[in-house]
Amino acid sequence: MTLKVAVQMDPIARINVRGDSTFALLLEAQKRGHALSYYTPDKLSLRGKDVVAPVQSLSVRDEVGNHFTLGDPVRTNLASFDVVLLRQDPPFDLAYITSTHLLERIHPKTLVVNDPVSVRNAPEKLFVMDFADLMPPTLISRDVDEINSFRAEHGAVVMKPLHGHGGAAVFRVLPQDMNFGSLHDMFSVTFREQWVIQRFLPEVKQGDKRIILVDGEFAGAVNRVPAADDLRSNMVRGGAAKATDLTPREREICARIGPALRERGLLFVGIDVIDDHLTEINVTSPTGIRAIANLGGPDVAAKIWDCIEARRR
Repeated sequence: MTLKVAVQMDPIARINVRGDSTFALLLEAQKRGHALSYYTPDKLSLRGKDVVAPVQSLSVRDEVGNHFTLGDPVRTNLASFDVVLLRQDPPFDLAYITSTHLLERIHPKTLVVNDPVSVRNAPEKLFVMDFADLMPPTLISRDVDEINSFRAEHGAVVMKPLHGHGGAAVFRVLPQDMNFGSLHDMFSVTFREQWVIQRFLPEVKQGDKRIILVDGEFAGAVNRVPAADDLRSNMVRGGAAKATDLTPREREICARIGPALRERGLLFVGIDVIDDHLTEINVTSPTGIRAIANLGGPDVAAKIWDCIEARRR
């Protein structure tokens, strides 16, 4: 089977090929003989009923500094593709939401991965609240009285933006923390929406596990251990990737959320688990594929393409 595949992603020249999951997907697609094309989100247009973009043919190589070749841009109706990979990175803002509105016009005749409607309707720190019993105590609010009530009940908390990404603006707030007033003021000015306030899990020092699910089934995992002087375990923030296995509780978490992912057409999902507590369900542009493979784990990219090809058949 040969598929026409377009990838909507941030500028390919800027990616770190050693750790980029989108690049892993492109390498696997090329290995299978699929025809690759590329465009950036800002080039997406709606002209009448047609969703169009100036796409460029793409070939990829696993060589740092020499990892891609692009053809000349050709204005193309995206409905002519078999598959569109929605792989632009957050922030999940109005630009991202607009992309989902445009791409839903070609899905599912053209298979968009992940389903753009479900990406829009499953913000990563809100969708997870459907499974609150699997999570640490969590509050979504910007009301200072509600936040202080939650802090009084749970002690140390983590405070972070509702639509943040990559570990940006994540803070631990201690009981009687003299910085809380200033932090609240900063969040109030910076973020108009509610924020996430979550009971702090000190076990995060042992790692924040990224677990990949493909079509609702466990496909691989990596444990991300934060640096000694940092709360955040994201690998872009200096977290170290370690091989790992799933605990019985983590397998239970996967089994619980898998049907909801399949129902929503969320084919490639990364969940975050700390000390057997689910904290996020990442659906926009999940990462972790190359870290898992580099540690001797499963070939997640191959599993994703097996699933995509099965759907196109």
